[in-house]
Amino acid sequence: MTGAAPACLERTRPCLRARIARVLAGRIIARVPVRVELPGGAPLGPAPDDAPTIRIARPRAFFARLGHSPKIAFGEAYMAGDWRPAPGTDLGAALRSFAASITTAVPGWMQRVRGLVEERVPHRQRNTLQGSRRNVAAHYDLSNDLFAQFLDPSLTYSSALFDDARPWADQSLEEAQLRKVDTALDSAGVGAGTRLLEIGTGWGTLALRAAQRGAHVTTVTLSAEQAALARTRVAVAGLTDAVDIRLQDYREVDGTYDAVVSIEMIEAVGDEYWPTYFQAIDRLLAPGGVAVLQAILMAHDRYLASRRSFSWIQKYIFPGGIIPSMHAIERTTTTHTSLRITSTRRFGPHYAHTLQRWRAAFTAHWPQIAALGFDETFRRMWEFYLAYSEAGFATGYLDVAQIRLGRVTT
Repeated sequence: MTGAAPACLERTRPCLRARIARVLAGRIIARVPVRVELPGGAPLGPAPDDAPTIRIARPRAFFARLGHSPKIAFGEAYMAGDWRPAPGTDLGAALRSFAASITTAVPGWMQRVRGLVEERVPHRQRNTLQGSRRNVAAHYDLSNDLFAQFLDPSLTYSSALFDDARPWADQSLEEAQLRKVDTALDSAGVGAGTRLLEIGTGWGTLALRAAQRGAHVTTVTLSAEQAALARTRVAVAGLTDAVDIRLQDYREVDGTYDAVVSIEMIEAVGDEYWPTYFQAIDRLLAPGGVAVLQAILMAHDRYLASRRSFSWIQKYIFPGGIIPSMHAIERTTTTHTSLRITSTRRFGPHYAHTLQRWRAAFTAHWPQIAALGFDETFRRMWEFYLAYSEAGFATGYLDVAQIRLGRVTT
């Protein structure tokens, strides 16, 4: 599952790239509040004794990967077992140190030349009609049973929204997830008789909540696994007549809807297709209609810096994915549609806590997940993914928001 080890590892001595990577890694680590130990305990660069500590178990493989694929290598090396957190250090805490230093750890001159060594997003990951189906299936069709092991009973795979009036630790994840869903439905004005289009079904929770309000729901997904389980859940709830679940691309939907809700689906659209996505919403909304998106966000300068380079997340977790900035959403809607942002609610720290809960459940239920046929490399890959994402939200590098869109009136 990991990328092939660099061919230079077959040689007696480390290759030039690996040697350069070792030197540069030492300079970068000096700018990050984390302690990196080589075999035997020798530190790679200075670090406070109380800093989160990671240990490089196989330095030659680690630096070879880093030299040949700097943006992807760190995650691949974790998957391969080349490094691990030291006892007493949580993986998320170590990655938070890197995330908090992401704009300062790499010297400016390295930033300027990184394009010479970074991989570009493969053409096969473009979100064409066929490509989107392939990209979605690669993640969401892994196994419904896998997701059930670490998600809450609502099977909601997006940021929860906790009640700030009470300690988050005292709230169940299911309660916080349903609060998020209800907040989105309230913002969209969904009630009895509303014709609702949901773009991105998940496992059907939002469609169920909307139908329980008396709405007529059409919900579309490209995941066959999700659609099958969502249909079962809707049937068990006795709401089949109120919910139409379709295996359909958003670009192929027709009809007229009073509201459109899409929870963390824009990240899978691809920036090439953002105009098409928002034009579809604009076309499908009835006069006076409202759209509500929940979107993961990053700062616009980071989006511009990373939009064309191939990341570990794109290679192993979400092929074809790209996170927008608020500026990019505003510019796309203003340029290509009659839609305008009317309100925004940001809650990034809630996502960090959600991911922390997911990772704890994933770890606790690993024996059951392994029994489904997933191996140790998969375990390390998902540990890294969940901790890496948690670090992004915990440090503010990433954010999440519910964004309400309405039409311009003249």
